[in-house]
Amino acid sequence: MKRGGVVCSGVAACVLAAGSFTLAAAETSRWDVDPDHSIIEFRVAHMVVSKTAGRFMDYSGFVEMDPEAKTFKAIEATINTASVNTNQEKRDAHLRNADFFDTEKFPTMTYKMKSYKKQGDRYAAVGDLTLRGITKEILLVGNFNGVTKDPWGNQRAGFSGEGTLNRKDFGMVWNKTLDSGGLVVGDDVHIRLDIECIKSKKQ
Repeated sequence: MKRGGVVCSGVAACVLAAGSFTLAAAETSRWDVDPDHSIIEFRVAHMVVSKTAGRFMDYSGFVEMDPEAKTFKAIEATINTASVNTNQEKRDAHLRNADFFDTEKFPTMTYKMKSYKKQGDRYAAVGDLTLRGITKEILLVGNFNGVTKDPWGNQRAGFSGEGTLNRKDFGMVWNKTLDSGGLVVGDDVHIRLDIECIKSKKQ
């Protein structure tokens, strides 16, 4: 376990190390994810010596927060698993089949924050990730980058975050062994998020 970072052998251990997590009770507003100005990407070891990166192109979500107090009530997201894109058509087709995302049977994955804690200028959030019908807690650590107004009068907020999960926890066990003894695909998947939200006008 790495305290203060993004890698933990167990979420419960991280929570105990960081202290109790609490959800905000302040008055909040809803901010919807703008997918045109957001990135949800991942990186995983390939052939031991390098990493392969990919991202999801189709998703939605929202944040409920008090931007002045910098407190949060809810963070939720739904991702279309068939929108996975590693910029290589054959590999993407493999990722969509039953060895990995099994997109026909499980067309979406979802995330729902359960609790969080502010650590200096950073936030650590524990949430449920449901993927391939399996729900596991994951830890995301990141920043609230502030609020601004765009030229069209919309209020926008920015967030960045990262975390690590083990793909085998979600039933993605496919692999092959190299002659050198290593594996074609690593088990740990590093997640990186750069999210921009627009304040909803329907409060």
